[in-house]
Amino acid sequence: MDEAAAHAGLVLSQSLSDARAICPNLEAREIDRGYIAQAFADFADWHSNASPIVSVLTDQAEWGDLILDITGVSHLFGGEARMLDRLMNRLAGLGIAVSGAIAPSVGAAWALAHFAMPQVIEGDMEAVLAPLPVAGLRLEAAQISALNQLGLKRIGQLFDYDRRALQARFGATLLLKLDQARGFIEERVTPRLPLAEYYTERRFAEPIGLMDDVLMTARDLSFQLSGRLEGEGLGAQSFHLFLYRVDHKVMTLSVNASRATRDALHITRLFTNRAERLLGEYDAGFGIDMIRLAASSVLPLGETQIGVFDVRDGTADLDQLYDRMASRLGPLAIMRNKFVNTHIPEQAVKLEPAIARTADDPHAAPDPVLKRPLRLLPQPEPVTVALAEVPDGPPPGMVWRRINYRFVKASGPERVGVEWWSLEKPLVTSEAPEGEPADIAINDGIGLTRDYYIAEDEGGRRFWLFREGLYGRGEQRWYLHGFFA
Repeated sequence: MDEAAAHAGLVLSQSLSDARAICPNLEAREIDRGYIAQAFADFADWHSNASPIVSVLTDQAEWGDLILDITGVSHLFGGEARMLDRLMNRLAGLGIAVSGAIAPSVGAAWALAHFAMPQVIEGDMEAVLAPLPVAGLRLEAAQISALNQLGLKRIGQLFDYDRRALQARFGATLLLKLDQARGFIEERVTPRLPLAEYYTERRFAEPIGLMDDVLMTARDLSFQLSGRLEGEGLGAQSFHLFLYRVDHKVMTLSVNASRATRDALHITRLFTNRAERLLGEYDAGFGIDMIRLAASSVLPLGETQIGVFDVRDGTADLDQLYDRMASRLGPLAIMRNKFVNTHIPEQAVKLEPAIARTADDPHAAPDPVLKRPLRLLPQPEPVTVALAEVPDGPPPGMVWRRINYRFVKASGPERVGVEWWSLEKPLVTSEAPEGEPADIAINDGIGLTRDYYIAEDEGGRRFWLFREGLYGRGEQRWYLHGFFA
């Protein structure tokens, strides 16, 4: 309900037919709740220029209630009262009806903002809450109606009322809301934007709009933030650049580093590369009046001693290169090989983002004694071979992709067995002569026991192929798996 509708005689919860009888020229439109909720959420993000912790309170509706944690920031506005006046006047200048309050608890601030004049609670909080209606506790409509029927219409009437009787009749939520409003139980809010553990900002007397000016400011803020982190022996892996536009919108650029850093030049290059990638989407609107650089995922980072005997192996330079490439191309564009603790060759390596690497398994490193091909096929490809001259011996040749290859040299076999500890399905054992061990078959895609051979043909090409299944026990299939240099 706005003032125009109230002056026309309309009230909340009124049917549309009654509203049309009172106001015949009424134009009705279906509300788009999702759009309004998103628009209010974006509007809430803009208020992070006043406080780093901004949240939308959704107890009563998905929009309309904005919560700011102003702990430690009110002095920047000349005190709590001046801060409240400034924020409310800024919204009123935009034509938005607003009411606000500052209190030690979220519940008390909400109750005052909805059912009292804008004010700052500095004295006895219970004395201020006592005359307010019970609806100020953010209760459900059924609870408010039941309390009113009992004559409990003011919050102060609940202070000395029997708590067991209240809980038995109205549930534990009534006592929870009451204790939260009085400050007995802390109520935490969920910030909409990444919580800035360390940040620095710059406000402009005149709005700026060019990307070059934004990046120049980001560079200056990077040096300021780096000094703060260095003073406390810290580094960060995530950095966020908030651009506050004068049309009450916020643009956010976020970058990540593979390792904790506080190198100001490196941070600046990350944002420069990120901005180049998003240059087509950049829109400063009517200008940017404030820029904030924040750091999250903060970790301890000690000083590095660099001297004449220091050995630079290039690891730090590679990490910075990965960060810059990922910020320009995307985090999934730069991948690294990670060894997996398995005997199956095609499963021994997996890819993961270079800037989000996980700890390596010390048991997954390959055995340097084992000979492995330079190129491995993504999946083994079936081949046709001639019968070996001796049991368990290499084949004299093969047909692969309709081409016949004749081998002149061969070595092997190297046996790779089934990994029984990683099986998800029951084992099926094949038949074997009495007194001999049975071959083990599985149906999980890994296949039977493999015997690998290295074979060289007449043209000097060296192949890595294997026989699946033990010799003389059922059907054996041959596959080509890789190529040596």
